[in-house]
Amino acid sequence: MNLYSHPIETLKGEIICPGDKSISQRILIIGSLLNSDILVKGFLNASDPNSTLNALNEIGASIEKVENRVYLKKRSIPFFTPKKDLDLGNSGTGLRLMLGLISGLGINANMTGDLSLSKRPMNRVITPLKEMGANIFSNNGKLPIKIGTGKIVENYDYQMPIASAQVKSCLILAALASRTNIKIHEPKVTRDHTERIIEYFDGKINYGQESREIKFSFQELKPSSSYNIVGDISSASFVIVAAVISQKSEVLIKNVGLNNTRSGLIKVLSLMGAHIEVQNRRVECNENVGDIFVKSSTLKGINIPEEIIPNIIDEIPILSIAASFALGTTNITNASELRVKESDRLNAISEGLTKIGAEHKLFEDGISIYGSLDTICSSIKINSYGDHRIAMSFLVAGIRSNNGIKVENCKNIETSFPHFKETMNLLGANIIEE
Repeated sequence: MNLYSHPIETLKGEIICPGDKSISQRILIIGSLLNSDILVKGFLNASDPNSTLNALNEIGASIEKVENRVYLKKRSIPFFTPKKDLDLGNSGTGLRLMLGLISGLGINANMTGDLSLSKRPMNRVITPLKEMGANIFSNNGKLPIKIGTGKIVENYDYQMPIASAQVKSCLILAALASRTNIKIHEPKVTRDHTERIIEYFDGKINYGQESREIKFSFQELKPSSSYNIVGDISSASFVIVAAVISQKSEVLIKNVGLNNTRSGLIKVLSLMGAHIEVQNRRVECNENVGDIFVKSSTLKGINIPEEIIPNIIDEIPILSIAASFALGTTNITNASELRVKESDRLNAISEGLTKIGAEHKLFEDGISIYGSLDTICSSIKINSYGDHRIAMSFLVAGIRSNNGIKVENCKNIETSFPHFKETMNLLGANIIEE
């Protein structure tokens, strides 16, 4: 599927942010371990969370879905070895989390995924899982992956070489499923949705005072009858940047998750001069949430603080579009993880910026963008490489073009923001399917 983003005059209106993809997948897994009747509201009904939902049902969970509501049902039988391969589609998060869960449960399973996921390295979770006692065989660290019966050791202590919320969550879920304790040291603070969900259900997480140490001590979690998923700030980021770079725009995005480990984009854009106001702050199911009001702004280039990179890693593609329309240079470093996402995102960003005429310099772990664009003059065709965040980022850039931008291979937008086109058009964008 190809999409064409036409130039527009302005964006105005309000929307409700779609549910958080990371939280949607985590609550399915932890909720299934609780084995209780739980109503989950605000579920992101998209390809990635649905792949995780289907995989859980294949090992014995009882989950029913009606649009953005999910019903976790109490079951009478334990988890079991699935009769067929567990296909996680394009979901790297789902695969890594399920690897932790299944290793902790001590059941057998074969894991597969689509062509893109099959190219992504998984040794960052496979290696520590094996050290924990899991029995895992892989294709040189990639799919297909086979998990055999194993036994997780007690009191595993892991020093993470690279900051990664997915690795951390994978190991915590292995400990939770195996009813053991674990201590993890992370080099930089990463998103903490897994810990917050566990704490919401009265689980015990301790944090080191002087180091980034997280200790999970197993105790029975206490079910709740419901759980509300807050909106995904990664999805909101496309609307935020679109409003900032467009002319005479005012947009309100309601119910946006403002977790401190995820909301770095707001800080970065504010440092660049964006007019962003957070309204109606509150706490929902142990997550900070609020409404974001955005106006058209004149941006300036900055050096992105290195310590914030792990918490905006998914937002760097759309941040690169904002930087292209800023005044001055924006430097992004320590972002080598972008090389092993759904695409080589650094290369995809660079290729796209070249086509829209944005001056930049690409590095192995980052990119410098010399903001100078006013409008994109020529008619452009962008290859998204099947990467949802690359596709949406350059569709946003199309609103500041003279002749529009065509983005190829947009099908994977459905993995995280299935109604992106309709949402943007509701605010005044002109994105059509070709």
